[in-house]
Amino acid sequence: MKERDRRALIPYFGFVAPGLLVYLFIVAYPVLYSLWLSVSNFNPNRGGAWNFVGLQQYKTMVQDPKFWHALKNNLTVVGVSIFGQIPLGFILAYILYRKLVRARYFFQSMVFFPHFLSTIVIGTLWKRLFQADGPVARLIQLVSGDPAAQFDLMLNSKTVMYPIGFALIWMYTGLYMIIFLANLQKIDTNMIEAAKIDGASESQIFFRIIVPLLAGTILVSSTLAIAGSLRGFDLIFAITTQGLVRDNAMVLPVFMYQTAFQDYSNDMRFAYGSAISNAIVFISVTLILLSNYIGKKLRSGEGN
Repeated sequence: MKERDRRALIPYFGFVAPGLLVYLFIVAYPVLYSLWLSVSNFNPNRGGAWNFVGLQQYKTMVQDPKFWHALKNNLTVVGVSIFGQIPLGFILAYILYRKLVRARYFFQSMVFFPHFLSTIVIGTLWKRLFQADGPVARLIQLVSGDPAAQFDLMLNSKTVMYPIGFALIWMYTGLYMIIFLANLQKIDTNMIEAAKIDGASESQIFFRIIVPLLAGTILVSSTLAIAGSLRGFDLIFAITTQGLVRDNAMVLPVFMYQTAFQDYSNDMRFAYGSAISNAIVFISVTLILLSNYIGKKLRSGEGN
């Protein structure tokens, strides 16, 4: 090998190789190990013995009603993120960008403030507020005049995701507001001023100029929302309590955690939990690819 070629390889061995090794150890190895574990009958109670069982764990998973219940709740969280956090964050960012509110820096700080707090602290806060006899229930009693009124949405499997969705919007809307605000500030203001001179209303400026220009940012935010929603664990785990409420609000990450680390009656809990974690990754990638496909179709349709 020539001296010049050896020198050309120095950056790869000096900078790329260490980063690649760290990536393989931290990311690639756990992924491959999880895939291997999910096609086995690994049992820690048998001294770690295992045998290849193919897709048996995945078959058990799709036949488990708890999996479908957790998936339904997770899709609800995805819907709250895409159709709640992102549009609301976009609108708030536009209000700040167009200076349609006074004390906008204070307003911006207050909306983004929840993102500075610990997720566990926020979850504990909302759990206290949403208790059957908590502050929300006291407020309902004052408004309705019924001293026996309770806030029972958290106790019903059909309504438990409503208050959780509200807490998710309260916590993460500020993040998307900052993302959109940063991209709005890159837009040439002369374009907006020209539209105003031509008689465009505020709504026309928003839908015909701002939204098309930020289509890429909306797509990226949707990707972040989907990935975050399907791996979200800490906030929902902190809001819900042990027992009925947590079972009603079960999402896939919580289901995976309870299966792998708390269900000691399941001899193959680690293998089954790995299958659930792989399903989370597969569903996440599928939804992200679907959102990218829809985004490209909408943008190509606008181009035509």
